[in-house]
Amino acid sequence: MLIPQGMAYAMIAGLPPVFGLYASLVPQVIYALTGTSRQLSVGPVAMDSLLVASGLGALALSGIEEYIAMAIFLALFMGVLQLAFGLLRMGFLVNFLSRPVISGFTSAAAIIIGLSQLKHLLGTEIAGSNKIQVLLAGAAAALPGTHWLTLGLGLVGVALILGLKRLAPRIPGALAAVVLGTLAVYLLGWDQQGVRIVGEVPGGLPLLEFPEIRADRVSELFPIALALSLIAFMEAISVAKAVEEKHGENRLDPNQELRALGISNILGSLFQSYPTTGGFSRTAVNDQAGAKTGMAALVSSLVVGLTLLFLTPLFHFLPNAVLAAIIMVAVFGLIDLKYPRELWKNRKDEFALLLVTFGLTLGLGIKEGILLGVLFSLLLLVYRISMPHIAILGRILGTDYFKNINRFSEDIEEFPEFLILRFDGQLFFGNKDYFRKELEKHIRLKGPQLKYIILNAEAISYIDSSAVFMLRAFIRDLRRDGIRFLLAGATGPTRDILFSSGLAEEIGRENQFVRTFEALQHCMEATGKSDMEHKVSTQTARRLM
Repeated sequence: MLIPQGMAYAMIAGLPPVFGLYASLVPQVIYALTGTSRQLSVGPVAMDSLLVASGLGALALSGIEEYIAMAIFLALFMGVLQLAFGLLRMGFLVNFLSRPVISGFTSAAAIIIGLSQLKHLLGTEIAGSNKIQVLLAGAAAALPGTHWLTLGLGLVGVALILGLKRLAPRIPGALAAVVLGTLAVYLLGWDQQGVRIVGEVPGGLPLLEFPEIRADRVSELFPIALALSLIAFMEAISVAKAVEEKHGENRLDPNQELRALGISNILGSLFQSYPTTGGFSRTAVNDQAGAKTGMAALVSSLVVGLTLLFLTPLFHFLPNAVLAAIIMVAVFGLIDLKYPRELWKNRKDEFALLLVTFGLTLGLGIKEGILLGVLFSLLLLVYRISMPHIAILGRILGTDYFKNINRFSEDIEEFPEFLILRFDGQLFFGNKDYFRKELEKHIRLKGPQLKYIILNAEAISYIDSSAVFMLRAFIRDLRRDGIRFLLAGATGPTRDILFSSGLAEEIGRENQFVRTFEALQHCMEATGKSDMEHKVSTQTARRLM
């Protein structure tokens, strides 16, 4: 599966097919020795190949030799970035790639990759692009010149791969399509009838050679290398996690994965490899075949090496249409329809994020789509934390439990003189004004009978200096209006902030309680706290030392 896919993906990247074999050789050996996933298959993949093509295609390059040199140096560059991220323990960066963004991006990228192969499937010339409107316009213009024999060969290849996947899943459909397509062209002489073939594939193992480019080109490659390093890591870690969860294991170390992928790309570039990462489909096949250790990758690399040494002449008559069929089947399997339907039913905001990422990736390009998708997901996060949930609490009848009055309206007891609320989030500069505005609104609703405000702080894990300043001023305003402010349930880290900032003194130690019920009872009965209640409600880390 790796050999035909590797050659096909090299074509996506705009490289001669043999570079797909080079990229299948050294990187997976290095990953097998350094990675933490036992099933991940590292090598050329469709998405990264298209990123290479779209990134380098936007540069003014002198010819194929410079293009190849830039692609190989790009592997070195992204490997250095991944290794640096791993050494700096920045594996958490993948957390900023939310699942709606990944799903929307992957589905759109799959469509673009698939459409980019129409020129090989139709046997015509279509200008390359990573924008769907350009690809569709080019395909429409090229339709009258369709080479029907090429199209028929490609469609038969698609049907063969899909049919074997359904009827005999253990038979590698991609390899079967390659063998039968090559034999058909060779025996029937279809290459003489206009069917485009791979042609001569250089034999022999790649030589050790440091990739060289002009110094002024490095700055041009940086944004491409940065996007590739993060997207490639996201691809690898997501498929590796999926396999681990299937087996109920948890061995993955994101930081070591970054280091392993980085070293794989660095050393791979020295042997003429272009950017690589963990592949979705090959990893799934590797797992289904029963791979338990990195030895599977070593055997796979050995077979690729033997192919380069002895079997490359067999690929001379391999039709480009069959490689296009392999790519289309592989990438269209990445289009996820189930997850968007789930989001549409349950999470409209995340569905909108997925749809925006999908549309931007299709219309603006792959790099732009993923970067803008991450940006919009961060904006959605900022929006959520700037307006956290605020619950007005009441006591459940016959208990000491305090719950949201909107959820337990029939079984809850409210008190006219008390405003009891819970703030579900960190209190910081981004939401302090929202907090005060909401609190003032509920104070007005309570009216002049309000005498006590009890803030349940169990969900507040952090209070920054801006929020401390706001609370200090707000408490003074309440005191001036004859309203007493009490705090209940503050966690240890929050209490540390309260005392280090002096806010605890502003609130008053007599107004701090362990539980909301104790604060209410204290005010209703006007009783003092016991020594233990006082100690627990005001305990800080400094007092423990």
